[in-house]
Amino acid sequence: MILINLLPHREARRRQRKKNFFIALGASAVAGLLVVGGWFGVLAEMKSIQESRNNFIKTEITRLEAQIKDIAALRSEIEALKARQKAVEDLQLDRNTPVHLLDDLVKQTPEGVYLRTIKQTGSVVAVTGVAQTNERVSEFLRNTTYSANWLEKPELVEIRAANVGAPGRESRRLYEFSMRLTLKRVKAPEAASVPAPAPAPARKA
Repeated sequence: MILINLLPHREARRRQRKKNFFIALGASAVAGLLVVGGWFGVLAEMKSIQESRNNFIKTEITRLEAQIKDIAALRSEIEALKARQKAVEDLQLDRNTPVHLLDDLVKQTPEGVYLRTIKQTGSVVAVTGVAQTNERVSEFLRNTTYSANWLEKPELVEIRAANVGAPGRESRRLYEFSMRLTLKRVKAPEAASVPAPAPAPARKA
């Protein structure tokens, strides 16, 4: 017996293909949603990791800023201590300066030169006096230039002739002068190390 299909098979195939298409489309949409969801999950995880890193960096920056402030405070304290130490060293160095200054002036002042005033301002010493001749003043300048231990850079400010004499006596022609000198910054000599005394030999009974 021969069976003949009288149903519209073309319409059935078309409906099957349409159904398969929608099934594939739905599966693609589901797969796309899964991919997009997974990608958003990855992005959220990466964002969370980056935020935790940023928070860690901020915490470390805050801690380092506090350390930098402490270091700056320590540096300022160290600079203040250095300044105090230098001031004490300068005082110790300068306490004998007037003695050396006067001693040097006495040694370098030639005969025929008489000093009237000596004024020290910092490292500058202003001297005024009278001399019998111009040559005496020149000799005084040479002495303080080449022979002085604590004085340097003598500079003649003024020199002028003047008649000096007591009332009722004949006046003498002298030369009044003023000059400036500079004090040398001589370092104090370091204390020499003294060897310890040898132990005394034991006495025999």
